[in-house]
Amino acid sequence: MRIETHSLGTQQRPPIGLALGGGVARGWAHIGAMRALMEAGIKPDIIAGTSIGAIVGAAYLSGKLDVLEKWALSLNQRKVMGYMDIKWGGSGLMKGDRLARVLNHYMGDVNIEDLDKKFAAVTCDLRTGYEVWLQRGPIVPAIRASYALPGAFEPVKIDGRFMIDGALVNPVPVSTCRALGAHMVIAISLNGDAFGPMGSSHEVDLEGDNEGESDPFGMASQSLNKLRPDRLLLKSMIGGVTPGKSPKIGSVMMGTLNIVMDRISRSRLAGDPPDVFVAPRIGHIGMLEFTKAEELIERGYAAMQHEIPLIRSVIDVLSQMPSAVALDDKKKS
Repeated sequence: MRIETHSLGTQQRPPIGLALGGGVARGWAHIGAMRALMEAGIKPDIIAGTSIGAIVGAAYLSGKLDVLEKWALSLNQRKVMGYMDIKWGGSGLMKGDRLARVLNHYMGDVNIEDLDKKFAAVTCDLRTGYEVWLQRGPIVPAIRASYALPGAFEPVKIDGRFMIDGALVNPVPVSTCRALGAHMVIAISLNGDAFGPMGSSHEVDLEGDNEGESDPFGMASQSLNKLRPDRLLLKSMIGGVTPGKSPKIGSVMMGTLNIVMDRISRSRLAGDPPDVFVAPRIGHIGMLEFTKAEELIERGYAAMQHEIPLIRSVIDVLSQMPSAVALDDKKKS
């Protein structure tokens, strides 16, 4: 058995894994973190993503990170509402078809096994509760399965199994990176300062007049005026958080997810900690505030940039250490 190594000047660096955690809208911080790594010339060999972490990881590996960033920065309240296709009586509040069309437009022809780096989208089998790593086949269904939050999106059927959000089993997939061969793992958690706003920290305006802003996907133009019941439902879900009043259903769902991710992350990271842990300070931003991309990207960039010296130090140390396989071969000789 051979351990793959990678050149780092005159040294051989260990394979680097990047674990991108889940966190709904806060996941835009991953874009900034990736930018900082790219500027530093640090290229992961393995990426494992949970939920929105799978989206950003897939965009990076398929060369669409710029497109994803442009789209995220273009989002306003009306456009976000436009992607929420309500389905009455289904297994999820939203079908997710509008968002899927966006993903298919840019990554619909990409298969995971054709990427030049290892990638896994972390999801969960609804029937068994088992953690599943999707590493083959079309990348878009794998991404959709990874972010299929119960109650919000319908489960995604893959190979005869219904898959739901991977954040329920592995919110920050360090273990996935290690299993795929990473000797060094950088983990980005969106839950570092967990208990900030859950839904939206401001009142959602469904009557916004932001029609003139650019939409690089051009797919969010459907008028909400024809969907009055849907608009009322959406407002009841993700409207503003009012102190002293009962939380709305969206805030309850996000709060529940946040608790689950926090508890599971603490347990799993204690047993299998990353070599470098990056936690942008984004708890003050609601988990449904997709319109806060600019701030989230900046905070993700700053958090990763702060850890670059440590990352270089860990790479240097591990590059000078003989691998377990090399030691074993030496003993046999």
